[in-house]
Amino acid sequence: MPLVGPWVEPLLDHLVAFRRDVHAHPELSFHEKRTTDRIVAELEAAGLEPVRLEGTGALVEIGRGPLALALRADIDALPVLEETGLDYASKVEGVCHACGHDIHTTVMVGVSIVLKRMYDDGLLKARVRVIFQPAEERMPGGALEVIRQGVLDGVPRILALHCDPRVDAGTIGTRIGAITSAADTIKLELSGRGGHTSRPHLTEDLVYALSKVATDVPAVLSRRIDVRSAVSVVWGQITAGSAPNAIPATGYLAGTMRCLDAEAWEAAGDLLDEVVQQVALPYGVDVKLEHLRGVPPVVNSAAETELIESAARAEIGAAGISLTPQSMGGEDFAWMTHKVPGSMFRLGTRTPGGETFDLHRGDYTPDERAIGVGVRVMAAAAVRAAAKLRASVRQDGPVGE
Repeated sequence: MPLVGPWVEPLLDHLVAFRRDVHAHPELSFHEKRTTDRIVAELEAAGLEPVRLEGTGALVEIGRGPLALALRADIDALPVLEETGLDYASKVEGVCHACGHDIHTTVMVGVSIVLKRMYDDGLLKARVRVIFQPAEERMPGGALEVIRQGVLDGVPRILALHCDPRVDAGTIGTRIGAITSAADTIKLELSGRGGHTSRPHLTEDLVYALSKVATDVPAVLSRRIDVRSAVSVVWGQITAGSAPNAIPATGYLAGTMRCLDAEAWEAAGDLLDEVVQQVALPYGVDVKLEHLRGVPPVVNSAAETELIESAARAEIGAAGISLTPQSMGGEDFAWMTHKVPGSMFRLGTRTPGGETFDLHRGDYTPDERAIGVGVRVMAAAAVRAAAKLRASVRQDGPVGE
């Protein structure tokens, strides 16, 4: 198989400039109008024919013949204040690309251009679909919307990547099986009559009930669900009362439930409602539960992960591939891997020897050398998938154009 590097190197300065422009103009979920315009303009300039999705987002197909695979990038930003101090920092107050989606978008633009040039040189043997998906950051995710629009129709396999600030630029992380977690949002409101703290027996001791729900619900779930599925309920908000000697009439509790197993996620969703009611029952409070189902885990299939690894071994060497740990973060690419076999890899963005950032932080500053690595690995994986499909089709009969 040909190395992709020679097609990538001449594009790097242009891709970095494109990324900085997208970074400076971040847009929130389902509002990525300028970002979509920039993607479409870049692809059209490369001689491609992108198709805009309903609302925001786009897709483009490269090559002819049978469809070998799809590649996906997410394009939205976060409601986070940027704190990098960069010359190309966000120009939109309170919004920035704190999750690296500007890198994802740039990589897939680069992949599209590289594959077009390789196709023109006769080196891409089948068709590849590249999807620029909106609204990954809004649960249950824009992936569901683009699936509804038919973007996975006819797709036999799909790949994606995600920036990882814990991994050095120049390397990637892979994993077979669950790489991310299912993620739900839980919101609870408890209410009672309120009263004096000297007479809790004459009313509903709401703060005590709230604290029992906060501690006992995670504990009960851990005994009712297989521990290997790693069900985790963690609270991020708790609010009640305004005076030390008054039992409040209302209290609020909110958090997330995460799980590494799709079947356990389904079971835990039903069980959570039951457990909350049972824990609160002895205290006489009324419970209003809002359980917002998010996304299932991304489960990487073995064949698609090996496709990524074989491409990476050729492009960056075996030493550039590491086993990535499972993440308890949610990712709506999961909806796509639940429809077709797929795999997501981690793209290292930490400057070797430099600071380790975290995602969703306003000071996250990825090393832009990661862009070239992402393009090389993704484009090489696509070329390999296309060649393999072409060979199999030739064995079975003539290839349609």
